[in-house]
Amino acid sequence: MNEFKWVGSEKHFVDELDVSQVGHVTVGRFGGNSSAGQYKNEDGCLVWVCESGKWEFTMLFDGHKTAQSVELVIDHFNREKIQIQKVLMLPAGEALKKMDSIILDIFQAPDFMEACRKTTGETACMIVIRKEKYLWWFSIGDCILHVFHPELIVLGERQLNQRSFYEWVGEVNTFEMPVPCYSTGKKELRQGESQIFMTTDGLTECPGVAFEEPAAVEEKFKGYSGQEGVQILLEEVRVKGVRDSTTIIFWSVQIEETATLPSDSDIS
Repeated sequence: MNEFKWVGSEKHFVDELDVSQVGHVTVGRFGGNSSAGQYKNEDGCLVWVCESGKWEFTMLFDGHKTAQSVELVIDHFNREKIQIQKVLMLPAGEALKKMDSIILDIFQAPDFMEACRKTTGETACMIVIRKEKYLWWFSIGDCILHVFHPELIVLGERQLNQRSFYEWVGEVNTFEMPVPCYSTGKKELRQGESQIFMTTDGLTECPGVAFEEPAAVEEKFKGYSGQEGVQILLEEVRVKGVRDSTTIIFWSVQIEETATLPSDSDIS
């Protein structure tokens, strides 16, 4: 298994652009421009990639005030790494059903809740798992998830989740409310190549770019590798003077199985 863990407090990448590979998964980081007033980075990510290609487990964070909450969540998920990876080796139906409860158990565990109360700052958190031909996600806050596939693009579908504001985990914690607020979903991937793209909001909030439109993001990968596309996106926000940090996770997956079609096979 390939593993990657990073928190912006370890290395902030202000004025510096980095694109790294974790197996077949690309991780891109840019801490923002000091000329625009940036001096720290509170993003983070955790990536586990099964070398056999059976699954990918990714977490993306956009922290607020400090990166302590990012460090806290990553630490608690690392404690459950063996359990999570064991479940991900099960058939997709069983694995993703179990993942629903595992993730909630981690966020609602009394020791985790208590640690959050002692933390300075909070973070948005998105978890994305690809298992066989299915994509599973769990999102607290406003990180973004796209899937690019020709059959979906022709119908105008690229972004899978709705950005949700005023949701965090940490000092301010959605799981402290009587009804915890988050979003989750599952998507059957189409036959052929799907490109999976996750980002924090520095990319979409950069002045002078149109990256809040998923089609503008997709365009940057046409004719380029994942590494090249991520590099192009980060270079553009760097040149346009973005202050906020941007972290991107990107990978492609080839699905051999056929996908669901309507009974008359007419999707027009």
